[in-house]
Amino acid sequence: MSSPPPVLTELRLTDEMMNAVNAAFEARRPMVISYVDESGAPQLSYRGSTQAYSETQLAIWVRNPEGRILESIEKNPRVAMLYGYFEPNEHGFMIFRGRAHVDGSDAVRTHVYEHAHEFERKQDAERKGVAIVIDLDSVDGFYGGARLQMRR
Repeated sequence: MSSPPPVLTELRLTDEMMNAVNAAFEARRPMVISYVDESGAPQLSYRGSTQAYSETQLAIWVRNPEGRILESIEKNPRVAMLYGYFEPNEHGFMIFRGRAHVDGSDAVRTHVYEHAHEFERKQDAERKGVAIVIDLDSVDGFYGGARLQMRR
């Protein structure tokens, strides 16, 4: 009988988790964000620019500064993001929940834009987009041989 997997409870993304998020687009495992729009309806959107911004934050580059996600998170900042993979001999998933906000500072905008995948940067070569930072409240799932029940 094998022992149960370890359970990670401290909300601190490991290097392996951050690398997986940062390489998701390249690995053809695009991440999905969910948010509630201005009418209260749930919305889902692929985000190829998703990146680990810190051990407790994710970030995305929103190419369209008039996009509905921006108006939506202004009214309700709670979002969730999903990462997953299912290979023949391996699988894992991470569900990230947190509070999103626009960060208009030059330093954050530059960092988030420059750390987005090249494909995403080419779609907004003039850098008209907006940086969104997500302060994580929880991470659940199974990744790297561990159950995730991370809480802030």
